[in-house]
Amino acid sequence: MHRRNDLQCRNLLVRRGFYALLLCPFLCLGAQAPQPANPHTPPVDKKGKEYTITIDVNEVVLHATVLDKRGHIINDLNQDDFHVYEDGALQTLTHFSHADSPVTMGIVIDDSGSMRDKRQAVNAAALIFAKTSNPQDQVFVVNFNDVYYLDTPGDFASTIEDLKSALDKIDSRGGTALRDAVIASLDHVKLGNRDKKVLLVITDGDDNASRYTLEELMEKAQKSSTVIYTIGLLGSDETSNLFKIRGGEAHRAAKVLKELADVTGGETYFPKSLDEVESTCRQIARDIRNQYTLAYRPTNLKKDGTFRNIRVEALQPRTRNKLVVRTRPGYFATKIEGAAAVASK
Repeated sequence: MHRRNDLQCRNLLVRRGFYALLLCPFLCLGAQAPQPANPHTPPVDKKGKEYTITIDVNEVVLHATVLDKRGHIINDLNQDDFHVYEDGALQTLTHFSHADSPVTMGIVIDDSGSMRDKRQAVNAAALIFAKTSNPQDQVFVVNFNDVYYLDTPGDFASTIEDLKSALDKIDSRGGTALRDAVIASLDHVKLGNRDKKVLLVITDGDDNASRYTLEELMEKAQKSSTVIYTIGLLGSDETSNLFKIRGGEAHRAAKVLKELADVTGGETYFPKSLDEVESTCRQIARDIRNQYTLAYRPTNLKKDGTFRNIRVEALQPRTRNKLVVRTRPGYFATKIEGAAAVASK
């Protein structure tokens, strides 16, 4: 697959192979005009709760997971238990909620040759992940090897059967175009109409086929509001220790997966065996369903495009001990050129 000159040309390819390459120029023509979510996706159930969050365009939205020192999720916090800092300056929260809100979610799975013996277990775990997530989630599946494929019909799966069928489209061969697949998925997730956006990325090795660079991937991830969870199957081969035999490759892959999760407020998991993948997926689903949503209007009004560092503190209601908060570490401010930028300061 040739590198695309237009950086907007990141739509997911239609399965399979040669036909996908032929269709790429036509798919790219519509890449700049996102379409509405699949009308067959179930509407959000608003009984007893209002899942749609009304946020001002000038507000920063954070999805935060709060844990105690033992790694247990904390679910009983109030707005007063949180303090949010931007570049060291305390911010005033304009929105706070703790609800099982539905998400737009992409399941991005390595389908390279080295995954052949692992896909059955991974598919079963991914299906469990979807079933234990919010039933109002919008879900799509991307399988990738040398290239990447959107394997759910339409923009999102309409049923569990659609999802299972997409996961079962296994063609384990070729290399690992992880960066290309994640960048394309970050674009596709924008088509969803749920407030929260999530990617679950599962791979067993280092990228060896992408056209996009690691720097381009990390910049795309940082500028996105999508939370990325990664699972690295780097030690799941029962007959060998990949960290010894393929130490350089495994460590490079682990570093990329961890950085990708860290810059988006997600988490990285390295199961020691395939038997652990299902419990890992359940844990991620539980994490997503128990997040707090925080929003604030920054005190720094400059539209200069700079990166703003975010720190969130949470305290135990009774002991006031500090808790562990996982959220994105910052964001890029909107950039306005020329006189308009000066006027906004």
